[in-house]
Amino acid sequence: MKVLMAFDGSKRQLTLTEIAALTDLDTSAAQRFTHTLTALGYLVKDGRKYELSVRLLDFTYHYLASSELVQRATPVLQALARETEEACNLTVADGADIVFVLRIISRHALNPNVIVGTRLPAYCTAPGLAILSTWSPEMVEDTLARSQLLKHTSRTITDPRRIKARLARIRAAGYALTEEELYPDDISTAAPVLDAQGRAIGALNIAVSRARWDPEVSEVRYAQLLRTAAASISAPRLPHQAAAG
Repeated sequence: MKVLMAFDGSKRQLTLTEIAALTDLDTSAAQRFTHTLTALGYLVKDGRKYELSVRLLDFTYHYLASSELVQRATPVLQALARETEEACNLTVADGADIVFVLRIISRHALNPNVIVGTRLPAYCTAPGLAILSTWSPEMVEDTLARSQLLKHTSRTITDPRRIKARLARIRAAGYALTEEELYPDDISTAAPVLDAQGRAIGALNIAVSRARWDPEVSEVRYAQLLRTAAASISAPRLPHQAAAG
């Protein structure tokens, strides 16, 4: 797995020496592993260089085909995309990041390079903040401690105290909104998809370019659409959880 993860997208092909350096393996071990992965069809050798094989997409297919959340979310996300004509996404949390597991792109999409499998930081993205807003203070603290709180734009909030205060407001509203905090001109609205305990297992979001955003109506419209959509695929709340909520 360390050998496969060395192919992080920054370079299409790697030599054996580069693989050994990136994985902290000695050359002999790196050679054995690359030979095995090539024999299994997960790496392709081109002269002295290796690259990932299309067979790795089998894992993506099996994940998507077996995910109950993806199956429940697909028709809901399709309906959102038809109604809004904007890019609509399902993301899940993984460590301090969110990962796109379902994406319906539109002709108005600002970031067409964001695809299924794209990983973004949770602390400055609407889906990530929507998810974090449902988690316990201890889980939030741990996530922020593991995050590189970088200022991607002038609008990115990186102060942990401000992020926590923001999460309280998102929790009360039931949705998150970010404006140009990761990408210029990108505005994203998101609502959490909850399990039976009221903790987010994912989030739905709609991404809109600044040029197509109407400050008078867009936030209210998208927030309502997303809260309704997310609630339709969330697990029923347990009786004591519903009473507490």
